Amino acid sequence: MATDYAGAVRSGTAAAGRLQRELGIRDLIEVHGGCVDIFDAIRMLDVPLMLRPLKGLLGAYLSAPVPGILVTTERPMSIQRFTAAHELGHCILQHEPSLDDESVLRRMPNSPEPSGKFQEAEADAFAVALMIPKWLIAAHCRRQDWTTADLAHPHIAYQLSLRMGASYEATCRTFERYRLLPGPTVRRLIDAQPRVMKSALLRDYKPVNYRGDVWHLTERDAGSRIDGSRNDTFVLSLKEHGASGFVWDFNDLVSSGFAIVCDVRESADPNTVGGTAIRRVTAVSDDIPRGTVALEERRPWLPSQPLSQISLDVDLSGPEQSGLSRAERRHLLQVV
Repeated sequence: MATDYAGAVRSGTAAAGRLQRELGIRDLIEVHGGCVDIFDAIRMLDVPLMLRPLKGLLGAYLSAPVPGILVTTERPMSIQRFTAAHELGHCILQHEPSLDDESVLRRMPNSPEPSGKFQEAEADAFAVALMIPKWLIAAHCRRQDWTTADLAHPHIAYQLSLRMGASYEATCRTFERYRLLPGPTVRRLIDAQPRVMKSALLRDYKPVNYRGDVWHLTERDAGSRIDGSRNDTFVLSLKEHGASGFVWDFNDLVSSGFAIVCDVRESADPNTVGGTAIRRVTAVSDDIPRGTVALEERRPWLPSQPLSQISLDVDLSGPEQSGLSRAERRHLLQVV
């Protein structure tokens, strides 16, 4: 057990790195994109986990009769993920049992725990390093062609947080932790309102509420894993070569459980007539979309010869519900 805050951060971070290497997490994500699947990591480690509508708690780590984890069903998926990572940290680092409330989300650095121990700081560092490692930020930035300077823009930071499966605030705080952005810039990012970013992306479309996230997807997301929630919205911005007769076919998007609520074309270059357009489609989940969504840009009279193709591995069945995690249920179904 660490005896000071700096030692706790080093210990938790090192343990998360070892686990990522042991489970091959980095190799998988750098090929397919997406976020660190905390619940699947817990499954692979064979650590018992149950989800329950906990009152006053986000999660708990219990050491007897066997080590196990509890996570609430009463919070958004990003909070569930961080809580599960924090509790897994307690388990991996062989801590004493812990009941974790909202303080997990607002813990102040360098603050000693009432017990004089640093197991909560150690578990926090483990959770951050496991969920939001620096290499994962770099991988998403390479895919999207974002620079470090781009991260200072709230809408970029927000889209990065979605792809990493973390809350917007937690993602912004890691920029300062990894010295990617200075403190004042990070504080300005945190002060930005995600609802404003969502509204700007949705433009004239007004959802019933703004609790769901809004994903802005482009060709750079091709082949990615999109792990979201039931009330999330997609805004797809795709280059379309309509002047040559090629148009995007979104039939598979609809058959996969989405409803298209807005479909417009915008000129990619306002100074050019008849050039490439941007097809901007806004889609909401009409069901619970899961599986591969395939999109093709093709001439309607030559459907077998697409000019461009994009596939997305989509799961919008979050947040986690009571009982076993989705990762555990999927594994049990495969075994059967």
